[in-house]
Amino acid sequence: MGVTIHQIHLGLDRCYVIQDQGAIMIDGGFPGKASAFRKAIAQTPVEPGEIQLLVLTHGHFDHVGSAKEIGEITGARVAIHRAEKEWVERALMVLPPAVTTWGHVFGTAIKLVAPLLFRIPPAQVDVVLGDEGLSLAEYGIQGRVVHTPGHSAGSVTVLLETGDAFVGCMAQNNLPFRLNPGLPIFAEDLETLKESWRLLLDQGARTIYPSHGNPFPADVMRKALS
Repeated sequence: MGVTIHQIHLGLDRCYVIQDQGAIMIDGGFPGKASAFRKAIAQTPVEPGEIQLLVLTHGHFDHVGSAKEIGEITGARVAIHRAEKEWVERALMVLPPAVTTWGHVFGTAIKLVAPLLFRIPPAQVDVVLGDEGLSLAEYGIQGRVVHTPGHSAGSVTVLLETGDAFVGCMAQNNLPFRLNPGLPIFAEDLETLKESWRLLLDQGARTIYPSHGNPFPADVMRKALS
C-alpha cells in the first residue's frame, strides 16, 4: 500500500496520522479538540479504531492536551518518553524556556494565558519510551521512534524509512513562532537539540514535519547547523 501521511490540525498543532500496514498518530494537539479530531479523521480513509499507537513527541500542553480523548476514541496506546510520563499522567502544565528574543516575549504571554485558558485532562501512559527508542514494525509502520532531546529532555522523533521525520518542536515553521523554517524559539538545551538534529540527519532524515508549520527539506537544518 505504501506510506500515507494525513495532517490533522488541532489548535496551533499539526498532528499526523501515518498509515501503512497499520496506522499510528503523532501528537495529541491542544486541549478540548476531541470534536475537531473526529471531524478531521472522518475526512481521511483511516478509521479511528485503526490507529494503534499515539506517539507524543513531548509533554507540553499543546501536544498532549487531547491525548486522553483521542486514546478513548481510537483505543490507541499512548506513548511518551519516561522523562515526561509524569507530565501526562498528572496533567502538568510545563512550559519550555526561550532561546531567542521573540521567544522570551511570546513565552511570557503563553505563561500568563495558557494556565487560564487550558485544562489538560490526565491521560494514562501505556508505552513508556526509553533512550533506545522504539521500532514501529509491530504497529505496521516501517520506521522507529528516536529519542531526540533538547527542546525538552523527553522529546522524541518518529523517523520513517522513507526519510520522513516528525520532529515535534525540534523545528518550527510558521507564525507565531518563526517566519521561516529553522531551530525552535524554545528549548531546554539548545546544544543538545543541535546534537539531536545531527543524529537525525545522520540516520537519513530527508523531509521534516514540524508540529508548527509546513514540511520542509532536511537540507534547511543542515544549513542551520553549519
